[in-house]
Amino acid sequence: MFKKLEEYDLVIMLMAIALTCFGVVMVYSASSVMAAKRFHDGFFFLKRQGIFALVGFGVMICVMRINYHFWRQMAVPALLGCLVLLVLVLIPGIGGSAGGASRWIRLPGFNLQPSEIAKIALIMYMAYSLDKKQDRIKSLGGGFIPYMVVLMILLGLLLKQPDMGAALTLFFVAFVMLFAAGTRLTYIISVFLLSLPFIYFLVMNVAYRRRRIMAFLNPWDDPQNSGFQIIQSWLALGTGGVFGQGLGEGKQKLFYLPEAHTDFILSVVGEELGFIGVIVIVGMFFLLVQRAMRIAVAAPDTFGRFLALGIAVLFGIEATVNMGVVTGLLPTKGLALPFISYGGSSLLISLFAVGILLNISSGLKISPITTKDES
Repeated sequence: MFKKLEEYDLVIMLMAIALTCFGVVMVYSASSVMAAKRFHDGFFFLKRQGIFALVGFGVMICVMRINYHFWRQMAVPALLGCLVLLVLVLIPGIGGSAGGASRWIRLPGFNLQPSEIAKIALIMYMAYSLDKKQDRIKSLGGGFIPYMVVLMILLGLLLKQPDMGAALTLFFVAFVMLFAAGTRLTYIISVFLLSLPFIYFLVMNVAYRRRRIMAFLNPWDDPQNSGFQIIQSWLALGTGGVFGQGLGEGKQKLFYLPEAHTDFILSVVGEELGFIGVIVIVGMFFLLVQRAMRIAVAAPDTFGRFLALGIAVLFGIEATVNMGVVTGLLPTKGLALPFISYGGSSLLISLFAVGILLNISSGLKISPITTKDES
């Protein structure tokens, strides 16, 4: 028997639908001129993103009706399947390359990005394992080290692509979940400190990453090369002012702002819809993450709590990092804005994750205003 719509968290559902639909509009606004020049079809990215959105809504509706305990059984197979995909993407002829990175598996009409699947697969696995090992989570050998082994394998495959943005995202999601589960803080701090030299080596010994750090510190030292993207982003945000230039009226997307329809789509939002538009988007993400966290607190079992927590942290980190990059508060890093940036894999996985949240929320009575939750 299908549950009634009102039994699910309608706030999360509405936020996901609104952000996705808004993203389709902004993808068209940001890409139409470029698509017309490159593909002789100004609707090229709009049509593809629209299809991804429709399929994603279908996925969300299906997943929200699947009892979330099903994903407990699928956690290990999902993780193993994800590892296989991360290996396949590195094999020439199977993995697709662009900009010096091999991050996609080319399928008919669609490029699958395994790193997006890795995010939800790791969350499922950790929720399953943390639920199973509640009595051993404080131990080093039986609790902490096995998670580090799994995490290091995933991070190694992601860095091989290379995809440092996805690797750092998984790193932080995993450690927030471990901290919430009660892992000793000394273990977490020790790993963090030990990882700093390695992160420094990964950044400073790779030319393009080093240039990104230098551009972050002072983009005006090289305004035509390494600092070009963030300067154009600032120009877009500054030109937008409070109310923006009007939807479709932005100028930075006209071959000035690189990745205008993907990583830097929030810059286009700022130019066309102004500070007000950006604040509305920030507020919607805040509400989405806040509701996901409340679902995690109110979930009826440990697996549901960790599963919802991992998804909430994932959305929060991805949105925060993307916004930080666009505004120059963080170094440039290729990380999409969930639901809004162009990309099929990201959108489908995001809506899949929302479907899981909705199923966990079914039957919970979470007030839209008060902090008292009843189950």
